[in-house]
Amino acid sequence: MRKKKIVIALGHDALGTTLPEQKSATKRTAKAVVDFIKEDYQVVISHSNGPQVGMIHTAMAEFCRIYPEYTATPMSVCSAMSQGYIGYDLQNAIRTELLNRGIYKPVSTILTQVLVDPYDDAFYHPTKVIGRVMTEEEAEAEEKKGNHVAKTKEGYRRIVAAPRPVDIVEIDAIRALLDADQVVIACGGGGIPVLAQGNKLKGASAVIEKDSAAGKLADMVDADRLVILTSVEKVCLNFGKENEQTIDEMTVSLAKKYMEEGQFEPGTMLPKIETAIEFIGNSAVRSVQITKLDVSREDSVGEAGTLIHK
Repeated sequence: MRKKKIVIALGHDALGTTLPEQKSATKRTAKAVVDFIKEDYQVVISHSNGPQVGMIHTAMAEFCRIYPEYTATPMSVCSAMSQGYIGYDLQNAIRTELLNRGIYKPVSTILTQVLVDPYDDAFYHPTKVIGRVMTEEEAEAEEKKGNHVAKTKEGYRRIVAAPRPVDIVEIDAIRALLDADQVVIACGGGGIPVLAQGNKLKGASAVIEKDSAAGKLADMVDADRLVILTSVEKVCLNFGKENEQTIDEMTVSLAKKYMEEGQFEPGTMLPKIETAIEFIGNSAVRSVQITKLDVSREDSVGEAGTLIHK
């Protein structure tokens, strides 16, 4: 009998910010992940990398500033580095939790490249702020290199595009590990954005929205459910207002209606709802669950939050 597949998209709260925070957070996250494994799901994990990739990019840029003889580190390489060290902590925490419960199951992190379209409109309208705060002089130097810069409250910062994922390069390896009943960590931070140039893949100066990449991953492994762990317990109408109302369950058509009404905040809940609608499509089997990771609650993660279905 085919096991149900689930993709769990971990948000910032499930990972922390600093190295010690991440080490502690992944231990808590592992408990929730193993709960799903005990319920006999095949589990694939994707995760955010916002603070981590920002820290790496800032550190590498500062290193290059102090030692100009070294080549600057491309954004795609920073993304790869973040996948590696987040995956390292996650796979070890999950392995430990599995063994503590008497379960032997390998956990693997796949360094994942995600193909993007070079003609995606996002490349003409970069919006994602990255890296350290720069002076006006440093910002001008960045622009001369061909990079985009924006003035923020803190000062000048680099901005990069956020194109949509088109394909996952390592999808066959991910499927093979799933077929071997392993736990897979993939598409970390939205994946490493790459452009196809003949037989070569070239890293793109961009970041991919992590929820969109998680939806693409869930679609390509034919998952039954996508679980998006975020900072709120449930999706809300009139969020932050006196008449705020939580949603336990909604259909795709109702989600589209609420989107048209402007109920979901761009950059926070809206990408999650868009991902849910796209992943579910016309399927009567697929569903999306949006909730907050809270290992202290009495019910399991699988029973919490807002459930979206056809």
